[in-house]
Amino acid sequence: MRKANYDKFPSTKFSGTIIQGWDAILAQLKRSMQGHVLCIDTYTGVYETEIINAFSGMGTVINTRDLMKSESEIRQMTDSFMTDDVLFGYVTNLKMADFFCQEKLQAVSEQLSTTTDTIIIIGIGACQLATVDALKVYVDMARWEIQQRFRRHEVMALGVDNRDDAVSIQYKRGLFIDWRVLDKYKDKLFDRIDWWIDTNVAGEPKMIDKATFFDGIERTSQTPFRVVPFFDPAPWGGQWMKEVCDLDRSKANFGWCFDCVPEENSLLFEVNGIRFELPSVDLVLLKSRQLLGEPVEARFGKDFPIRFDFLDTMGGGNLSLQVHPTTQFIRENFGMYYTQDESYYLLDAGEKAVVYLGLKEGIDKDAMIADLRKAQKGGFVFDAEKYVNKIPAKKHDHFLIPGGTVHCSGSESMVLEISSTPNIFTFKLWDWQRLGLDGKPRPINVERGKDVIDWGRDTKYVYEHLRNQFEVVAEGDGWVEERTGLHRNEFIETRRHTFTKPVTHHTDNGVNVFNLLEGEEAIIESPTNAFEPFVVHYAETFIIPACVGEYTIRPYGLAEHQQCVTIKAYVRC
Repeated sequence: MRKANYDKFPSTKFSGTIIQGWDAILAQLKRSMQGHVLCIDTYTGVYETEIINAFSGMGTVINTRDLMKSESEIRQMTDSFMTDDVLFGYVTNLKMADFFCQEKLQAVSEQLSTTTDTIIIIGIGACQLATVDALKVYVDMARWEIQQRFRRHEVMALGVDNRDDAVSIQYKRGLFIDWRVLDKYKDKLFDRIDWWIDTNVAGEPKMIDKATFFDGIERTSQTPFRVVPFFDPAPWGGQWMKEVCDLDRSKANFGWCFDCVPEENSLLFEVNGIRFELPSVDLVLLKSRQLLGEPVEARFGKDFPIRFDFLDTMGGGNLSLQVHPTTQFIRENFGMYYTQDESYYLLDAGEKAVVYLGLKEGIDKDAMIADLRKAQKGGFVFDAEKYVNKIPAKKHDHFLIPGGTVHCSGSESMVLEISSTPNIFTFKLWDWQRLGLDGKPRPINVERGKDVIDWGRDTKYVYEHLRNQFEVVAEGDGWVEERTGLHRNEFIETRRHTFTKPVTHHTDNGVNVFNLLEGEEAIIESPTNAFEPFVVHYAETFIIPACVGEYTIRPYGLAEHQQCVTIKAYVRC
């Protein structure tokens, strides 16, 4: 039995200023104040009562929720972005100011100018009211923790108390509205914030100063790094990750691992040995040019376009039969400018592993849609194998899945999913008569799905263009490089390296994302010592910022005399 060496809490380690506990934090802020105004700005998902209670003894507290438009006005303003769909909304163009009553803001501004009493402004958008000498603090929140609080119905949205809403509706409001508004707002605040507070663990606040925050961001942007992976159960979930990633064995399963989705993941700064958690999107917002590279930034702005995640069905079941929308469809219907093209790389596979991919030749598409509709109503079992190719899968197979291709991973597979970032745009067509973890049927989208299925993606097409498109492109002493895709319609290129000796890579002014597919450990090094050597372990995903330039990867430690395999993804420019 191999010993799990997967690091679940990767961090950037350095020295700086970090303060723990509310008493110490308040004492430091009192010492730092030069005026009479303290702005405690927050992201959504923060436990607002905890923050208000902590600061209520310092002075007069103004809650920014009291300065917003009425909930009915905000719901009406956001209705067109929420839409009436249970899952999908439309990306908002609203700004922070749109959620506030300007008369109320003006009244508070006048109050601040006419009093010398200590005023504590707490909540989303607090820094809109910052006076010239105000001390400005930001309480950030990791998006994964926000989602856990959604599930427990604990936190409110931007200007709306939606705690009683279904989790999917809370998530939809966050994805399409709140997080868009808050990230744009925060992007303009970074240089103004004096202190940053982490309250991801309730009752255990930690605070770093501006210099420490920017030191951590700068260090991370100049070296290989990992975001903090998170794991989640699924109706189809398996058992592989429990062993390899050393997860809680008492849980029924783990189906998902998001280990490179910077919009969702966190970063950890380990400051003086103490972990400080922040959203990894902060790094993308602040260092998009250094991280992504100029050509990628020019194309995607401050979006990180490459996503790596795990789908574990080892000892589990099939994923839902599904299809992702085309770029045109996602633009017109959801306001996104690129779609979720993807691929399945088999990190591991059981003897009976299969992938459902593409349609059988000569099928009647009207009959298939009719059968899917009947199955959606219940009481009818959709015969997937009548219409969809069921392809045996083995370890290290790579299946390419451009938008419009019907697909799903079968049971007994450990999939490394490599895709573009948009992360809920899956139209489920058939879910094998299965209930979700909440005991309810998961939403099926036959009507949306039928509008995006590419009926030309048949058996012949799959075998010629989508299955194991391997090509040796270079080799040297102790290494081989193969192209494995992706499909020509997809903007991501993937390269697999098999090596027993060092392999030289270059970012070519674009971000590189890797996973260590084989080998216990590998080490990434700079030929010019531009960064400290960086060690990764089996199955870990890691990111090489574009600014790194040239670097090498070689077997290391437990794998020093082993063969290692990596897969690298980057944006074709």
